[in-house]
Amino acid sequence: MDEHKLKLTSSEIGSLWGEYVNGTAVDVVNRYMYSIIEDEAIKTIFNEAIKTFEDQKKKIITFFESEGFPVPIGFNESDLFLGKQRLFSDAFCLNYLHIMTLHGLLGHTTAFSISVRKDLRDFYDSCNNDAKKMYNQTIDLLLDKGLFQRDPLFYAYEHPQFISSTDFKDGFFGKGRTLAATEIISISFNLKKSIMAKTLSIAFSQVAESKEVRKFLSESEKTADDQIKALAKILQADNLPVPKSLETEVSISTDSPFSDKLLMYHMGFMFQAAQTYHGAGLATAMRTDLVATYEATIIQNLLVTKNWFNVMVKNNWLEQPPLAPNRTEIAKQK
Repeated sequence: MDEHKLKLTSSEIGSLWGEYVNGTAVDVVNRYMYSIIEDEAIKTIFNEAIKTFEDQKKKIITFFESEGFPVPIGFNESDLFLGKQRLFSDAFCLNYLHIMTLHGLLGHTTAFSISVRKDLRDFYDSCNNDAKKMYNQTIDLLLDKGLFQRDPLFYAYEHPQFISSTDFKDGFFGKGRTLAATEIISISFNLKKSIMAKTLSIAFSQVAESKEVRKFLSESEKTADDQIKALAKILQADNLPVPKSLETEVSISTDSPFSDKLLMYHMGFMFQAAQTYHGAGLATAMRTDLVATYEATIIQNLLVTKNWFNVMVKNNWLEQPPLAPNRTEIAKQK
């Protein structure tokens, strides 16, 4: 069958819509960071990231237009105010690009897995290769500059072992055991993501124009901080290191380089995406205290997302994704 005769499915349209809106939001931030970065090696990687997304954006637009769907508005130059005071250090910018690349890897892989048409599969395969290349570049540069924070190291056991007691699941009353390597995967990953979310909340709350937006950002900072403390406490109880914070990489500027719409959307994106990673952590947790921590975190994020949604709708900032046809309303028009 000619693949171009196949209409894009709702899932395929939805993935393209998300790729476009999320991608344009991050692209605005990348363009600002490129304008302030002084380190030439970091600047070069950002330049490549901007060019890569520009090519991807053109292809997404072509998919929409060929299907007769309107191209999303997303974010553009109207959300970017260049020439403002420096808000982030070069080190933070590189960490930001690394974390956003991780988001991209997950997003591209998910989109690929629900795509049927070959041209769309080829597109996401290409996007995934671009993201893997960027992932390698950001890690190599972070390592080279001594900025990459590795996860805790373990000493090797002499032989494989089996779980011999139901106390293996107990994490509340001291009868249990130390953290498993499989659990530390999600703990470390979620800590790094929460540290990024907290730092962005601090930076964005300094520069936001709207009092309502500043209030939301201050609340999201506290939520991220609570989550960091909860996971850090679990690591520290086993004498394991905690990733360092990034707050000192934010300047004291109050001059916003971004629209309030972009500030709000970006933080909503961070907290919504975090639900995926917290859910993965919950699925691999075998200690009761860790399960409880993830459950509490997921509920906290739902409350943040609810407040975020209300602010976005109130200000007419939340673009609506394509909806399924309302057959009842269509029939009424007859």
